[in-house]
Amino acid sequence: MCGRYSQTADTQTLLAEFELAPSKIEVQPRYNLAPGQMGPVAVPADEGLPELRVMRWGLIPSWAKEEKVGFRMINARAETIDSKPAFKKLFKTRRCLVLADGFYEWRQDSGGKAKAPYRFVLREGRPFAMAGLWDAWSEGQGPALLTYTIITTSANKVVGRVHPRMPVILDARGRREWLDRAAGPERLAELLNPFDSSAMEGYRVSSGVNKPANDHENLILPVNEDYGLFR
Repeated sequence: MCGRYSQTADTQTLLAEFELAPSKIEVQPRYNLAPGQMGPVAVPADEGLPELRVMRWGLIPSWAKEEKVGFRMINARAETIDSKPAFKKLFKTRRCLVLADGFYEWRQDSGGKAKAPYRFVLREGRPFAMAGLWDAWSEGQGPALLTYTIITTSANKVVGRVHPRMPVILDARGRREWLDRAAGPERLAELLNPFDSSAMEGYRVSSGVNKPANDHENLILPVNEDYGLFR
């Protein structure tokens, strides 16, 4: 699963990196983005380049009766995305890119009771896009709430040292195909594989990331020299 991630790039960096249409949205750096909070995503446009949007993490299907269902749908498993009622239609019609530059996972410390957090990034340090789905939900006459979920798959060798699952990360070609409204389900399913482990690294970070209320740049730093990077 993916239960926390970071996205620290500004708007102009995201627009350039992911080839998005010009936008007036001011993206704020997030060092510990948690379910129920707002994050930047990219969606297809009717014409031209994909568009930058800000949505809430935790999918609320349009047919849901209660808003709180979103906290149970922060992730969608790649293996069942085309069969689960909450995701099947969205897989065909409402795909998005969830923009990030790192994600966190936890593993049990040897001999300890606490779980230690680790951050996973691309070796080159650039932002990346996770495959996602989105939907619009409204209650009564109020404005629609836009929400998203992150698709997960089995972990690669780097992430697998800490957790058996990881978000689906798409390369440049995969990003274009994921947002292509004409893409068929078979080709889309082929994109939902573990990312190349040779392009990633991970390191232990402060336990301060355990609290969603904490959101500062020290959270993305290695906790100390002893843990270092692993690849």
